[in-house]
Amino acid sequence: MKKFALMSLLMGAMLSLVVGCSSSNTGASGNKLVVGIDDKFAPMGFRDEKNELVGFDIDYARAAGEKMGKEIVFQPIDWSSKESELNSGRIDLIWNGYTITDERKEKVLFTKPYLKNAQVVVTLAKSDMSKMADLAGKVVGLQKLSSAADALDANEIKNQVKTITEFPDNVLALSDLKIGRIDAVVIDQVVADYYMSKDQGTFKFLDESLAPEEYGIGVKKGNEALLNELQKALDTINQDGTAAKISEKWFGEDRVLK
Repeated sequence: MKKFALMSLLMGAMLSLVVGCSSSNTGASGNKLVVGIDDKFAPMGFRDEKNELVGFDIDYARAAGEKMGKEIVFQPIDWSSKESELNSGRIDLIWNGYTITDERKEKVLFTKPYLKNAQVVVTLAKSDMSKMADLAGKVVGLQKLSSAADALDANEIKNQVKTITEFPDNVLALSDLKIGRIDAVVIDQVVADYYMSKDQGTFKFLDESLAPEEYGIGVKKGNEALLNELQKALDTINQDGTAAKISEKWFGEDRVLK
């Protein structure tokens, strides 16, 4: 009897453990989806004057979550560790102006692209720089481990730049540009457009862009079920006009790829 009681106790404990793990699941079969974001990436995802998360990707994710019947939980992360956060299971999705690249495709699954973007170079409006060649001998800033870094790496001008300064986020890079600590910033065009509209007359674009690109949502490799469920929700809100309204709110026009 003692042996039987001990076995029953062990089986009960194992069952409790399985149930507990199941109830905390945040994947496709759970009730929550944890979305990893950079909360200083306006207008895609950032904090407003009330410290609340707002932006195109914030609204877009919530709309998709509603179609999926999931609660969306936003988790600010170190953007340079985004793939590690996803693969460790601490987040379920990377969703905040996440550029689709061949290198990233080796690490994560991607939804279909939903927005076009480009990497551009921003300098001060009073600067005499106007073209990419003018970056020779200059100090250039960019966000660490971002697609801006990839775009600059792929351009021959990188070998002529004096120094590349990496920042945790674009806000700090633009702040250093504004006070003259650096000469230019490589940055997403959608982000640059937002800050230039808020601080008119301070910045300007160089005439050439570095690289066109597209944004997608990253899902952990092996989780095709979540990818397909998410893509179905995105297709629905793209087709029923929900995504267009969100785009018009943040960009003044419908930029969403159908």
